[in-house]
Amino acid sequence: MSAFDYDQLFQTIEELVLHHSPSGVEGEIDQLLMSRFQALGVQAWQDRAGNAIAKIPGRTSERSIAITAHKDEIGAIVKTVGDEGRVEVRKLGGAFPWVYGEGVVDLLGDKQTISGILSFGSRHVSHESPQKAQQEDKPVHWEDVWVETKCTPEELEAAGVRVGTRMVIGKHRKRPIRLKDYMASYTLDNKASVAILLALAQQLKTPSVDTYLVASAKEEVGAIGALYFTQNQGLDALIALEICPLSSEYPIEAGEAPVLLSQDGYGIYDEGLNGELRQTAKACNVPLQLAAISGFGSDASIAMKFGHVARAACLSFPTQNTHGYEIAHLGAIANCIHILNAYCQTDFG
Repeated sequence: MSAFDYDQLFQTIEELVLHHSPSGVEGEIDQLLMSRFQALGVQAWQDRAGNAIAKIPGRTSERSIAITAHKDEIGAIVKTVGDEGRVEVRKLGGAFPWVYGEGVVDLLGDKQTISGILSFGSRHVSHESPQKAQQEDKPVHWEDVWVETKCTPEELEAAGVRVGTRMVIGKHRKRPIRLKDYMASYTLDNKASVAILLALAQQLKTPSVDTYLVASAKEEVGAIGALYFTQNQGLDALIALEICPLSSEYPIEAGEAPVLLSQDGYGIYDEGLNGELRQTAKACNVPLQLAAISGFGSDASIAMKFGHVARAACLSFPTQNTHGYEIAHLGAIANCIHILNAYCQTDFG
């Protein structure tokens, strides 16, 4: 992919990142996705679970496949609203307060977004203060922190900030940066994968079978959207797009080569489907890394575990600092597009 194409890919991901979408409150990203699908002229709709779906008719409708990329992001959920404008939150998905650090967060009220400061307390304290332990003994937990809004209870209520309100990293802190051919940002998991779906919606014209491109809802809290979709739509295969954690325990490297998973924390992937994807990558001259990882799950592995699909795979791109300020090579993201575009147009029988 050319540097110019990398620029376009970066810009698409940046736009997606800057649209908030904590699990279950995904309306901001939904509006963008539906307008993008409409502009591309593809058939698209949202189902009752909140999935944003585009359908590309195939040369045959006897079989169908789906490619998913979850559109929700991790964050926190309000537990209590205090009397002095202090809001307590708990994790939503795999979020850790020490990853965000002290700084601006957005509370997505029903009527207004309220910005506040995720606060850990002062450093200049003795052992008489609970914050001292954070400096010496233990990591910061959600129970140790609060969001300082400086609003009155009445102002928070008027904004629709309540128990259950979602908290995400402040929008101005989410703007990605470019590190040569790498992209660094919060929520590359999984906005970069949604960008792959949009590219496929633009490029796929006549796939071999009916192909559903699913921006799935509520993945970070149990793959809820994907489970609903796969329960109601018969599929021959499901391919999830994901990040792949870079770690010394896994034999993968940063760079342009995507990663195909054989196993994750929910079980094994389908060897036949993986073989087809490896064959496609080879035909495209795209390098492909293989990994079996733990502490991870995808729409595909969860749907297969619950018996909703017979064949599932997960194609991913190597990512540093997963569920934090993530870093990934734009070439690996682009190569996922190349592989899937070719795969969807190949008749494997």
